[in-house]
Amino acid sequence: MSTHDEPTLADELIYDGKLVKLHRLTVQLPNGARAQREIVRHPGAVAMVALLGEDVLLVRQFRAAAGKALLEIPAGTLEAGEAPEAAAVRELQEEVGYRPGKLERLGGEFTAPGYTSEYIHLYLASALEPARLQQDSDEFIEVVRLPFAEALALAERGEIEDGKTLIGLLLSARRLGR
Repeated sequence: MSTHDEPTLADELIYDGKLVKLHRLTVQLPNGARAQREIVRHPGAVAMVALLGEDVLLVRQFRAAAGKALLEIPAGTLEAGEAPEAAAVRELQEEVGYRPGKLERLGGEFTAPGYTSEYIHLYLASALEPARLQQDSDEFIEVVRLPFAEALALAERGEIEDGKTLIGLLLSARRLGR
């Protein structure tokens, strides 16, 4: 066993929710001792930096865990068996009412690997065409259109606090040479 492995000896499902599942793992540490890990299993997600000309489309929505509304790039959860690219197209249509003519993978990120398996696939969406899909019934989203440079300035001033949004904007800025 390497010093970077923790083989799972036991896996107990503690909570089985609509979106997440909470597991208590018993793992073996590199020194042979045992430890417990609590892991929130998540199906994964997508998030898109949606460019409309020189502007970016963001969404503002209340986030209960943060206790306030956050400004974010459009995003959503993967459905069972769904390819990330298909989810990106679907979520963009649901959240901001556009279909991407071009979708480029930017990379991805583990949101908080200390306790959750959630991995977000990040995309740059451009050549947008209007194509609205019905929003989820429990989402109340305000679409915010800003010049890309202004969105970057908000991020730099700490006015955007969402991790996937910060990563997506910065990776897009680098990709676009801005």
